[in-house]
Amino acid sequence: MVTVGMNYHVLPGKQSDFESKFAGVIDALKAAPGHTNSTLWKDVADDASYLITSEWSDEAAFAEFIRSDAFRAVTNWGKEQILSGRPQHKVYKH
Repeated sequence: MVTVGMNYHVLPGKQSDFESKFAGVIDALKAAPGHTNSTLWKDVADDASYLITSEWSDEAAFAEFIRSDAFRAVTNWGKEQILSGRPQHKVYKH
């Protein structure tokens, strides 16, 4: 089992857009083999900073997902329209 932390920072005023688009990401995650659970967190000190934690059966299942068309379809919108920088992902094994 692994937990993946995906850190995102959004452009000023785009918080609501990011949060609503996250629903599409959740749908894609739920359909991914090896995915068990995901949660969206908002930083209390910086309301434009978010963390998505995602539980996977193993690191290979997550790697397969981020190479998928489904992942690209739900994340391409953010690169220029919502995100202020490149997302940062970390994998935690347990």
